[in-house]
Amino acid sequence: MKNNLMTPCVRRRSQILAATLCVLALATPTTRLLAAPPEPAVTPKAIQEGKGHPFVCADYSAGKVFVVNAEGKVEWEYSTGQCDDVWALPNGNLLFNTGRGVKEVTREKKVVLNYESSSEVYACQRLANGNTFVGECNAGRLLEVGPDGKVVKEIRLLPAGKDGGHVYMRNARQLANGNYLVAHYGEQVVREYDSQGGKVREIPAPGGPHSVIRLPNGNTLIACGDMSGKPSLIEVDKEGKTVWEVKADELPGIQLKFMTGLQRLPNGNTVFSNWLGHGHLGKAPHLIEITRDKRVRWTFFDHQTMGTISSVQLLDVPGDATKGEVWH
Repeated sequence: MKNNLMTPCVRRRSQILAATLCVLALATPTTRLLAAPPEPAVTPKAIQEGKGHPFVCADYSAGKVFVVNAEGKVEWEYSTGQCDDVWALPNGNLLFNTGRGVKEVTREKKVVLNYESSSEVYACQRLANGNTFVGECNAGRLLEVGPDGKVVKEIRLLPAGKDGGHVYMRNARQLANGNYLVAHYGEQVVREYDSQGGKVREIPAPGGPHSVIRLPNGNTLIACGDMSGKPSLIEVDKEGKTVWEVKADELPGIQLKFMTGLQRLPNGNTVFSNWLGHGHLGKAPHLIEITRDKRVRWTFFDHQTMGTISSVQLLDVPGDATKGEVWH
């Protein structure tokens, strides 16, 4: 019989060869890993263009209110429900609607006013007398609510028990003379009512008015939605003549989707929110500032954090919001 056993010398050489091959096999991937080029740094996406502003805004779809600094960074947020209107008050608190009510919250997130309703609510405003104005959509009621959350004044635009539906009313404001401006979204009209609810004036607002402001010169600034397929901003004088207008496709490189929140600045510029619901998430800037001659000065578009901004108030504009000094 043939002897296949290796001699001690051959066996030793085989062991050395096997160990060498093992070491090389283990070392090869490590060498390749160390030699791999570093991953390129990811450049953060810009979230604004132009000179930024600190601001507070309401995000309807996210159900939050945000406080944002001039660099575009969120510094504070609060879960609200479907928020459509927000105010920064002189005391630093925030006043906003909650879908079916209104709250005032401190920066420490303490609730100091809470009004709840069975109706959809899209409008609120702190009045000079310390009460809070509330616009109830379905019920068609214009209310004053005291600091204790109880109703102290009621005006009915609809008969008791009648449901105006989801589109009856959006934004509304009480004026310095006690009258009210109401954006009747579904009827595509803005109406002014006296202090008892009598109709004073009617302004057509094609596309459906979402927000409305009475300016110091007596003109009325209106943000219109997409019911006509052509969202726009319009400014109307006391006689009903349109004296300024921004159409959906008029700003270079920007498509207006659904105009919601508004603020006219002391320098004549206008800041507005471009609501991106109805299938437009991430497709356009959230906030836009333009001059009187429609030059774009600032855009904000944080699509990672926010979805559909419906209301905005700049925090670097002087004035007491409770005294009509902030045109929002």
